[in-house]
Amino acid sequence: MQRPVHLDPRSPFVLDTHELGRRPGSTRTVQLTVGAPEDLGTDVIGIPPGTDVELDLRLEAVMEGVLVSGSVRGRAVGECVRCLEEVVEDVDVSIQELYVYPERAAAAVEEGDEDEDVRELEGDLIDLEPALRDVVVPALPFQPLCRPDCPGLCFECGARLADDPDHSHETLDPRWSALSGLTSKVDETKES
Repeated sequence: MQRPVHLDPRSPFVLDTHELGRRPGSTRTVQLTVGAPEDLGTDVIGIPPGTDVELDLRLEAVMEGVLVSGSVRGRAVGECVRCLEEVVEDVDVSIQELYVYPERAAAAVEEGDEDEDVRELEGDLIDLEPALRDVVVPALPFQPLCRPDCPGLCFECGARLADDPDHSHETLDPRWSALSGLTSKVDETKES
């Protein structure tokens, strides 16, 4: 029973494997530059939607399906978690994903060997976007920094400490605040 194809073959992340056939060992290389999809990153850093993502892939027919391997490159933009300045990180990650033929996945389910992380071909089409997210997002820095020794922001006024390394505020210990009132009275009596 053939499942209907739900993938849009015009999508830049949908690859057609028809020319590979089902001959194990047949290969095809794919080099594409595509616009990044929405939400390719975390709350603090990610590859902006529509910016270039370079895919250098090898599709290989194997017994179970089609093995996709290669590299993904792009430029992530975010903000420093300490000072909120812009952070730009080059992303270059490897990808290796097996897309199984639907009948192989069905046979595995019948044998009780069901794996929820298995990606299936839909007809001759592969949806690369979920696998792309799975390799790019974990490669991004969890807490991006503009530089390793970023001092951050002043916790009192919010000034960027990298711009003024000598930035400080005079702080008075609240336990001594009563004495500050006495010094102002002494100053008044000296003036008169």
